[in-house]
Amino acid sequence: MSSDYNNPAFKKLLQRLQEESWQLELIISGFAIFGLFTAFGPISEAAQTAKDKQQLVWAIILIIALISCSILIFNLLLHVVLRGLWIGALGLRYVSGDIDYDSLNYSEKFTKYLKKKVGSFDKYVATLENYCSIIFAVSFLLIFYVLALTFTILSIALIATQILDNDNIPETLRTILGVILILFIVFGMIFTFIDFITQGWLKKKKWTSKIYFPIYWVFSFITLSFLYRPLIYNFLDNKFGKRLSFILLPVYLLILILTSFNYKFSNYFDGPDYSSEQIASSENYLDLIEENNSFIDGVAISSKVISEPYVNVFILFTDNLENNVFNYNPDLKPEKEKRGLRSDIIVNDTNWKHINQIRKDYIKTVNEMYSVRIDSLDFDSEFVLSESKQKHLGFETYIKISNLQEGKHLLKVMRKRIKKGDTIQQHIRKIPFWYFKN
Repeated sequence: MSSDYNNPAFKKLLQRLQEESWQLELIISGFAIFGLFTAFGPISEAAQTAKDKQQLVWAIILIIALISCSILIFNLLLHVVLRGLWIGALGLRYVSGDIDYDSLNYSEKFTKYLKKKVGSFDKYVATLENYCSIIFAVSFLLIFYVLALTFTILSIALIATQILDNDNIPETLRTILGVILILFIVFGMIFTFIDFITQGWLKKKKWTSKIYFPIYWVFSFITLSFLYRPLIYNFLDNKFGKRLSFILLPVYLLILILTSFNYKFSNYFDGPDYSSEQIASSENYLDLIEENNSFIDGVAISSKVISEPYVNVFILFTDNLENNVFNYNPDLKPEKEKRGLRSDIIVNDTNWKHINQIRKDYIKTVNEMYSVRIDSLDFDSEFVLSESKQKHLGFETYIKISNLQEGKHLLKVMRKRIKKGDTIQQHIRKIPFWYFKN
């Protein structure tokens, strides 16, 4: 029956489903809100972990999931509140019927004003019903808008990485092709946004519609709008829906602005963001990271105050670290990149003898690149692949410090890099600590 949408019986079915849809809306909203609040914390932690490990693709996916969760939580909570008010209004109407302004015995001036501004109680119930239904529908439409913006930005990133930075394409060709495509995407994004804000103004004028149509056609695939386009046009052909869209956008901007406010207690310090000679961040000390269940900021040592004759140094393993290793020793770079999202189901033949030799060369290169300096003295270090208590993969070593004087010291993790054919050394982290013998 559903395939014949002009069938009168199917239209009656849709009409009946529309009248009873509020029950499904409340059930879906309740389960969705519970699930979203439950998932928000783990997703936020996973996004922070991916960010700290510099896993760009995974971090973007999780950030999009966080934004989508936030939008759905706000809209569905608003929907439940308004739907609850609607149910209360229906119950009140059952008891007292419509508003009888004459029984209120107000003056003629107030009676006329209230009849004009407040109107019928049935109109109030109908308005609440419209708000509830549209807010529920637009909640999921907004997720598609977030995905559309994300895919547009990813398109620019793909053009930059796969064309402009692709050495397999002649330089002139990749420059011309890459610039043309990026300009098309950027201007297309601007025109699409203008058309979205003006609710289709570029489609209304004959001359603008001819120019805009190719952009519209391409962006319908980039933004996946062909999947949800009926929702958009059904939303925009209704005056009430248009009015609500103008209300919701400023509300979201206001919420974004309000959530950006925080109290600053100093003109110069917001918090110990990065460790240095004068600053000690808790994200650079393994005991505090474990205690606070936080994340390693690149490098961490055992503690702020050390009484043992040694200090533990841990370097977090990230994509950027591996890129630095490949730049320092190009022979380690594989012919086929295996990083990123990969399925464990894929089975391939592996030469483990060769892999083990590569791993040894990899660790050797890491030890050539990274070294430890305390104050102005260089210390012997031998990094090995290890895992922290928080299951963070990295390179770990132990440095003997029994000969150090008691008091404050500054530990520096140094890295060698090749720049324009020359090998230079620079520090990547400075971490202060205090050494007191037992």
